[in-house]
Amino acid sequence: MSWLEKIRPNIVRGDRKRGPSKVPEGLWKKCVKCTAVLYRPELERNNDVCPKCDHHMRIGARRRLDTFLDPESREEIASDVLPRDRLKFKDIKKYKDRLSEAEKSTGEKEALIAMKGTVKGLPVVAVAFEFAFLGGSMGYVVGERFTRAAKVALEEKIPLVCFSATGGARMQEALISLMQMAKTSAIIERLKQNSLPYISVMTDPVYGGVSASLALLGDINIAEPGARSGFAGPNIIEQTIRQKLPPGFQRSEFLLDHGAIDMIVHRNDMRDRVGGLLAKLTGQTLLVPTDAEEEIAQEAEPEIIEKVVTEEEAQASASEDVVEVEPVDENEKKQEQ
Repeated sequence: MSWLEKIRPNIVRGDRKRGPSKVPEGLWKKCVKCTAVLYRPELERNNDVCPKCDHHMRIGARRRLDTFLDPESREEIASDVLPRDRLKFKDIKKYKDRLSEAEKSTGEKEALIAMKGTVKGLPVVAVAFEFAFLGGSMGYVVGERFTRAAKVALEEKIPLVCFSATGGARMQEALISLMQMAKTSAIIERLKQNSLPYISVMTDPVYGGVSASLALLGDINIAEPGARSGFAGPNIIEQTIRQKLPPGFQRSEFLLDHGAIDMIVHRNDMRDRVGGLLAKLTGQTLLVPTDAEEEIAQEAEPEIIEKVVTEEEAQASASEDVVEVEPVDENEKKQEQ
């Protein structure tokens, strides 16, 4: 028997005693663009933007609104509007079963969340699509929630901001979903007639009926870096026209170069940038947060201290230049004589 066969049983027993490593699930996430393995808490602190390649990953609608609106002033709109299977639609699975599965996986009851709140003190109504809920598809509830949110903006005379992430109209609702294109476009026109700003922010992806209606009807159309947007996907277009599409086709950078959108804004700068645009469009001023005031005070304190020290040093140096003459005693003066 060789020496390796003698020690092998001990090695096996040692491995068995050690047991499987207990690593919590979901602690790491792989970037789909650069394949880097990222620590999830650090990734969430960066708003799900890859720190290696700057790829903007998808985030949920509620989390997006939580990071966009001021924390103390949120009020959900039209949460009581819920989906119904009016057509009793069924393909390989019943529509109502798909709705139940989507609700369990996302925790949301529909693909759009609307809230009223403030952005740096400016009142605003904001809506966001939940792509994980049936691909963020627009059906009756999505169109109705968007319309009710716009009506709140009309009543309060405040701006509307929309974050789109969708595959288009919901096929399980047929013409009912297509009608939402006209419905949302009409309410946006009412906002414009009342001189109320509507800012559309397109995140990855925005396709189908939403791209042909509410997503590109903003007074200012913004997109995140690398976001895809179009009516039909590039594969369908290539098969139809039988031509090779240019690199980066339908990406936000391509859309900006061809005038389809107005600007590209990084996710970490979105709140500041949109807040600044709203302040200019409404003629209001942004409220400076208390933490920013503290930072300004901390930055100003070293300058004041430095100035005081400089004055003290100047006084000390000036006193050193003065020669003090000691008084001469009269008795010493007589002895010298």
